[in-house]
Amino acid sequence: MTQASALKPSLYTVPEGADAVPALRGGRCVCGHVFFPMQTYGCEKCGRTGKALQPVLLAGTGQLVASARVLMHARKDRQAPFTVVSVRLDEGPVLRTLLAQDSAAPLPSGLRMRATLVEVGRADTGEPIIDLRFAAAA
Repeated sequence: MTQASALKPSLYTVPEGADAVPALRGGRCVCGHVFFPMQTYGCEKCGRTGKALQPVLLAGTGQLVASARVLMHARKDRQAPFTVVSVRLDEGPVLRTLLAQDSAAPLPSGLRMRATLVEVGRADTGEPIIDLRFAAAA
């Protein structure tokens, strides 16, 4: 996408090239625990803080843990239906996100998933606003 704005640039990097998989901005503790998103409050595993927690880019690939299709949402600005998925990244952290394209078909646990960027709106300038979603890996 040309001249696009990332909705949450602190959570992922916008890749170069049309087929590139977005990388997620996570962290790694000196104890080896990997987490997402990056933070310095403390390791969930050992409790270390500060410089013991270093930023690391995580591959935007993993396996589907669970999914749920939302048919009605309380917020008027959130158009249903849409599918929420939990994805265990290859590096370990589990994240909850949206499926790139809603599907009424059930998704099997263990399905390979990959991060993708989708247009979620337009800025006042007319430039597209993109955000991270996950889709079944091809």
